[in-house]
Amino acid sequence: MADGAMMTEQVFTPEGNPRAFRDALGRYATGVTVVTCTTADGPMGFTANSFAAVSLDPALVLWSPAKTSSRFEHYAQARHYSIHVLEATHAGWLPRFGRGGAGFHGLSHELNAEGVPVIHGALARFDCAQHATYDGGDHLIVVGRVLRAAYRDGAPLVFSQGGYGQFVQGG
Repeated sequence: MADGAMMTEQVFTPEGNPRAFRDALGRYATGVTVVTCTTADGPMGFTANSFAAVSLDPALVLWSPAKTSSRFEHYAQARHYSIHVLEATHAGWLPRFGRGGAGFHGLSHELNAEGVPVIHGALARFDCAQHATYDGGDHLIVVGRVLRAAYRDGAPLVFSQGGYGQFVQGG
């Protein structure tokens, strides 16, 4: 134990204590992404921290939109989308892709070869074709085949225990 501190561990069943289950999941720090697609109404963005690598060969990644999201059907049906990994300086992008946010209004972007909006300045980007979807309870697991990827140097935006922050590498 760090510094000799006593650690009290809570043991529970997820069904019996859903809040504690959510809090336990929050102990796992994740990166933050904005997933974009094109809809009949124009470009759409969705903030997600449920992003993970699946396979290097073939190149597959996944993310999981909530079925209760008002944008869910657009993403469940999207044949192509782009996943943008946010840099720590991009915390200001989060409200624009939340409910009632500005979305792409005033944000520099262009359309890629598949017609998907690509946001300039992301720390990394994965342009994907939908490979498969799976029922994931209250979420849909969306697996994408990566068509193109890009990255640059920078510090990622991190989400943990209900808050956003920056990853600092230790020495």
